[in-house]
This record gives sequence, structure tokens and C-alpha cells, in this order.
Amino acid sequence: MKIIIIGSGIAGVTFAEKIRQLSADAKITLLTKESLGYYSRPMLSLGFSNEDIEQDIILKSFSELLNDNICVINGVEVTGINRSEKRVSVKGIDEIETLEYDKLILAMGSAAFVPPPFLPYKDNFFLLNSLDDLKILRKFRQGLLNKNRLPDWAIIGGGLIGCEVASDLVSVGDKVSVFHVMDRLMERQLVEQDSATLFKVLQSAGVDIHLNQTINGIEKKQEKVLVNTDDYQNEFDGIIVSCGFKPRIELAVDAGLNTGRGIKTDQMLQTNDENIYALGDVAELPNGKLYAFIKPIRHQAIWLASYLCNQEKEPWTPPDFNPSAKVNDFDAAYPYLF
Repeated sequence: MKIIIIGSGIAGVTFAEKIRQLSADAKITLLTKESLGYYSRPMLSLGFSNEDIEQDIILKSFSELLNDNICVINGVEVTGINRSEKRVSVKGIDEIETLEYDKLILAMGSAAFVPPPFLPYKDNFFLLNSLDDLKILRKFRQGLLNKNRLPDWAIIGGGLIGCEVASDLVSVGDKVSVFHVMDRLMERQLVEQDSATLFKVLQSAGVDIHLNQTINGIEKKQEKVLVNTDDYQNEFDGIIVSCGFKPRIELAVDAGLNTGRGIKTDQMLQTNDENIYALGDVAELPNGKLYAFIKPIRHQAIWLASYLCNQEKEPWTPPDFNPSAKVNDFDAAYPYLF
């Protein structure tokens, strides 16, 4: 069986390793844009307090996966899926334009969501969705420190990642302001009481928090960046936009697969094409949910590998899981919302 996996995050790599464990004969090819190896995306939000993050974040090099007889082709882009011929089109491999599959696993993960009104200002802010993003941010920060300047950051977005990054930056002595469009922090994950506790914890740590804020502009002003809201205007060294995630569904849309917020699957993680499955951040289950957390993603990947090797018969069901924010000195009193 020829299996192609698109994506080298936890979903794609966990699936590849499990299917190799269960099937010595499967031809497994993993395609990825990444070039730095298989790394832990949740560690990105701790990317400033950990001096060795650029090494510690790597879980496995791609050469280690090759040693497990998993063919990893990195630094490439998948440009299309031909469902009738069961081929994917690729760009970046010398003399190879298409690859054949019997089963195709879509595990592309998600991109940072940038609100459309922010797009005209995209050159004026940073994102934090990949190891490459983190390296750019760390280099920028070090440049300020080399000038004996204490970095002054604005984080736009008071959700899970925005709060984690704010906590991490303020823990290393940086100045941090958070702008959030809603009336409380992490409203998608926390009940009101815990949102209020989180506000107090971050504020006590030195984070300047502005709620109910609509961003009207993010403009360059010499070496500073100006943030404009209806009732606030100030200059910062750097802006990080952290407004959630957007599943990478473009390939699926172009291929005619059913999509919503993510790639729609049944409870067997199968799309409307019997030979194509989706995993992780991109998989939208029949209940409309995307299980974008480590435990259920890993569980999905192991289950699907077992299912394709005829070792699982029952539909996938999510495991019990309780995510938690990596915010210093904060513990939620109530279970997280999902």
C-alpha cells in the first residue's frame, strides 16, 4: 500500500510512525514544507524564556524518520490532488512532478489567522505559528537587547496563545501590552470566573491589558509601530498578531472535498473520497468540532493507522482531555471549555 502523508506536525508524524510499526510493507512518504525537523508547536509560546528553545523544540530530525523507513521529502509544496488518478502534484523535487498514492492522509495543520482588516498592515507585525516565525522574533528581540533597549511589545489577541506569549515575554523582563476585542480573556476556553483570575494574574505580572478593543491601524513610525484603537494610541517596538488559527484546507477545496471550517470527515476520519483521510487541526468531525489539542490529535493518528491496518473496527471517539494554558502562576478553577 502506498501512503502519502501531507504535513510533518504531530498528526502526520505520529500516524507515519504508527503505520510503520503495524505494517512493514507499506510504502510511506511524508511531504512537508518544513526543513527544520519534527518539532513541538506548543513549545513556541515558551520561545523566549527558554534560551535553548531552537534545539529543545526539535523532537526528531527528518533523518531519524528516514532511519525508520519513512520517506520524508521536506522543503516541498503540494500544489494539487488528482483524485481520479490518485496522484498529488508537488513543487520542489527535482524531476518529479507527481506522486501516486493508494491512501492520502491530509495533516497540514493550521496557519495563523490574520483578520482581513489587518492584511494591509501585514509587513508591520509578526506571527508566531512556526519555528521559522519564532526564529525571526528571537532575532528581532536580540537586536533590541544588543542596543540596550528593553523590548516593548503589543500582542493583538487575548486568546490562549496570546496570553501564553504575553506571560512568557513578561517573565524575561519585556514590556507587554495585550489588546483583545472581547470583554474577557480566553473566552473560548475559560468560564468567566477563570477569565477574571487570568486577568489579575497577567496584570500582576506586569502585562498591560486592554479589553473591548477594535484595532483601526498598525502603522510604521520610524523604528516603532503605532497601534490605533478607538480610544488608545501608542508606539511599540514590535507587534505580534495572535488571533487564532485557520485550518489549511485550500488543497481540499481545490480537490472538491467537502469542507467547512476544516476538512469534513465522518467518524472514521474519512473524507467524501474513500481514499483520503484528514487528521488533526484540519479534520472537522460530524459534530462540527476540530480537535486541535495534542492528546486527541495523537489519539486520532494512532487510531487511523490501526484502522487502516484492520486493527480498529469501531469509529474514532475523542479521549478525555483537559487542556491548560501555559501561563505562569495561573490555574483554572473550572474545566476548560471545548
